[in-house]
Amino acid sequence: MIPSTFSYVQAHSVEEAIRLLRDSDGEGKLLAGGHSLVPLLKFRLTTPGTLIDIGEIPELRGVRKEGNRIIIGAMTTYRQVLLDPLVAQHLPVLAEAIGQIGDIQIRNRGTIGGNIAHADPAADLPGVALALDAMLEIQGEDGAELVEADGFFLGPLVTALPETSLLTSVSFLIPPEGARSTYLKYAHPASGYAVVGVCAIAALDPDGVVSTIRVAVNGAGDVAYRARSVEDKLLGHAPTAERIRQAASLAADDGEMGSDQFASEEYRRHLCCVYAQRALESILL
Repeated sequence: MIPSTFSYVQAHSVEEAIRLLRDSDGEGKLLAGGHSLVPLLKFRLTTPGTLIDIGEIPELRGVRKEGNRIIIGAMTTYRQVLLDPLVAQHLPVLAEAIGQIGDIQIRNRGTIGGNIAHADPAADLPGVALALDAMLEIQGEDGAELVEADGFFLGPLVTALPETSLLTSVSFLIPPEGARSTYLKYAHPASGYAVVGVCAIAALDPDGVVSTIRVAVNGAGDVAYRARSVEDKLLGHAPTAERIRQAASLAADDGEMGSDQFASEEYRRHLCCVYAQRALESILL
């Protein structure tokens, strides 16, 4: 339970953080809120030579609206997101999911960028990011680029983030006017992590037909995924109870189910369908 020896430095700008990562020769790790990294350090599951604290970089914090997107700085804490009026107005499902993360202490310290960059399969935000068509701004030595959330999560704790780059912000697509959304999860009773979580967003046209539908699942396997089979079953149809049931039965088809001490593959498949049906019924019926 004692970390290996490492050096600690504090970056005061994005450019300095990138330089420190480059100079660490692959031995540097970024410290955001620390709730994911510190346990890994204690168990020596990661042994960085240098810990780079990015907590005092002001441009990594804040929430703003640009066009049809809400952009949130990577170091913005869960608490700050929860209290932000733009999030409350345009992204209520993000606030709903964040309200289910940990406890007050964790929400006061943990960051939205740290959650997404850590890519824990049982974390809540990767699924929400997929459902909200998130774009991730990544900055490195060659400048900034935008990466779709759909291609960012590669495996458990593995992302498309280069080792000498950092996640600077996350932008979420604002759902269309009149859309309804929810995030439901079957949580582990001790940790609160998702054994299975489902994020659903939907809107109807004036004729009562589904015009927008996005469903994402986290916790079920190694990576969060879009449940596109569910979406295809609903898009362009009136959301009857029977069609929702049929669509929800496909919720596990687009991902690979995991099996561990918390739930078997079969039970996770069952949970995906049950929670997808509950989520869809709550926003469509």
